[in-house]
Amino acid sequence: MAKRQGPIPGNIWGRRGLALLVFAVGLAGCGARDPQARVEAVMESVDLRQTLVAGRGAGATPAATPARKAAAEPVRLVVPPEAREAVVQARAAMQAKQWDRVRALIPQADRDPVLGSYVRYWALRQQLLDPAQPIPEDEIHAFFARNQDAYLADRLKGEWMVAAGRAGDYAQVLALAPVEVENAEIRCTLLMAQHMSGRKVRASDAMDAFSSNQACWAMLDQFYERRVVGWSDVQRLLRASLETNRHQTSRRIAAVIFNGAQMRDYSAIMNNPRKWLEGRAVPRSPAELELVAIALSRLAYGEKRLENAAWVEKNWEGRLPRPYMEWVWSQFGLVAALNVELDAARWYRKSGNFRMTDYNHAWQVRSELRQPAIDWDQVAKAIRRMSAAQAAEPVWVYWYARALHALGNEKAAVEHYRSIAHDLSFYGLLASEELGHPQPLPPAPAQLQPEELDAARNHPGLQRAVALFELGWRPEAVPEWNFNLRGMNDRELLAAAEFAREKHIYDRVVNTSLRTEKEIDLSQRFIAPFSGEVSKKAREIDLDPAWVYGVIRQESRFITDARSRVGASGLMQLMPATAKWVARKIGMTDFHPSRVNEFEINTVLGTNYLRMVLNDLNGSEVLATAGYNAGPRRPVQWRAKLAAPVEGAIFAETIPFTETRLYVKNVMSNAVYYARLFSGEPQRLKDRLGVISPAPNRKVALP
Repeated sequence: MAKRQGPIPGNIWGRRGLALLVFAVGLAGCGARDPQARVEAVMESVDLRQTLVAGRGAGATPAATPARKAAAEPVRLVVPPEAREAVVQARAAMQAKQWDRVRALIPQADRDPVLGSYVRYWALRQQLLDPAQPIPEDEIHAFFARNQDAYLADRLKGEWMVAAGRAGDYAQVLALAPVEVENAEIRCTLLMAQHMSGRKVRASDAMDAFSSNQACWAMLDQFYERRVVGWSDVQRLLRASLETNRHQTSRRIAAVIFNGAQMRDYSAIMNNPRKWLEGRAVPRSPAELELVAIALSRLAYGEKRLENAAWVEKNWEGRLPRPYMEWVWSQFGLVAALNVELDAARWYRKSGNFRMTDYNHAWQVRSELRQPAIDWDQVAKAIRRMSAAQAAEPVWVYWYARALHALGNEKAAVEHYRSIAHDLSFYGLLASEELGHPQPLPPAPAQLQPEELDAARNHPGLQRAVALFELGWRPEAVPEWNFNLRGMNDRELLAAAEFAREKHIYDRVVNTSLRTEKEIDLSQRFIAPFSGEVSKKAREIDLDPAWVYGVIRQESRFITDARSRVGASGLMQLMPATAKWVARKIGMTDFHPSRVNEFEINTVLGTNYLRMVLNDLNGSEVLATAGYNAGPRRPVQWRAKLAAPVEGAIFAETIPFTETRLYVKNVMSNAVYYARLFSGEPQRLKDRLGVISPAPNRKVALP
């Protein structure tokens, strides 16, 4: 292992390197016989990547915040084509795990002042991830010295922390901390290092940090053994995992608090809980009580839920301490709610005042909202039992205000509505409408000045991200872009979003502009590229262009070549089989799967499919939006389980798939904002949502 070096020296190249770079660029444009050779001669003696890092001397501007005054001329980085090609080849080698090839390309890639660091980073990361290799400390320190403010340096530091923690070098972990961008592995590694170094660690911090990864498992095992976390902490973690059906994670957590014999019981419970419970004596120890409670809770799953619930009431009611039985009934409520069944509220009410997970309390509220006659007192009680952080989310502020209004506390209801009415979201819109007026749109910010735009264009980190986007390397480009937004004020964020618009990177326009707090540019947040073409195709088949734009904004953020983890493609995220089916239905004879990302093909197929789904679902945009995301059969099934008509907002909030629930709410609010921007007229979200009435389940002919 290399000897650990001292503190990383300051960046001595920041301004001098930039001056030399501009000099080099000037040489490239002068009348020399071989300007490229002269540029490369300068590049040999200057680490051009230092021009991407702002100086850290006294009074220097952090790299995260673009300078207020733009350079007289934009900085043009000279990228030798062979150097960029080396980076491209190295990425392919990295993906193929050809590490010798990656390392061989480093010298050539180093000559790329924009992306060359990625090749060294890939090589160093591979060494850190391989426990069999020594940590290349000298090389990492050299990398830091050349990339102090870069995203890759911060990421490599975090990965070194995890590798050092894995090796038990906790002093090194603490020396490296903190990093700008953390993840669960880094947080667990740091907590472990703090504990092993004699520092006090709170159980709540450990539980909040926990995720299913090697570093967190090591932390949990150690902390339980050393009593940093106790039985009740791990019990809550186990129950939360069981609620979301993460069976492998649940089993691993269970192994922390159960011994070998108890783990055999746990396996038997997961296999056949009813059989395991038959003839079981009243448990005494905490472990035995928990195993019985888990077994009883598993009876909520499957087709015999009502039969099992009656058996539990007859054989176990009163035999377990009340908190255990209340948790069991909350699980019956949760499973019924996720199956959009009306008896969910009944089971939840049997859970009394038991403090559940926030996830479960949310479903308790949803189960009450789906009742034919809503018991608003039950809604209010469930929200009050949530954590303060969750109860403050606009969704629960809105439903709590509705409950207060229904219970006669109009003054408090108005206060709650007002607290979220400014929020540019689904529930901000609904709160404004409850107050009796359309949501006031924020005033347009002052026009960006040339120097503000130039600062964004010349921001080295953003330039690096743009270069990655232009190569189509979104997995690298998105975190690079986001990292370089840290510390920016509203004006700088607006300028960065405008830079993204210039480069046609529309998802970054939206996501960057969403970060502003006081200066809000709706033309960025609800950008409408291709407006003429998309609107024309929508109107040709009698679709509202605002709704179509709401769908596209949520599906792809206007990335024409977007591809989802399940294989959906293009602007409107069409699955291959669906695209082929729609093409056949509308008589598109020149369709081929390879063309699905083409703008014309994708929008024609996507809008036609949206029209078909809308027709099949009685013209309800709420149902059609849900069907476009989850498949048109799903909203038919969910609607069939209604006992009475419900507000569109209630139907949207009680969709059992988290992705679809959020998708529907976002699309519908998007459509309102687009309609208002397109027409200049106020719009009502409730009018779009309408009322969803029960209808029999049926077969659906759409894919």
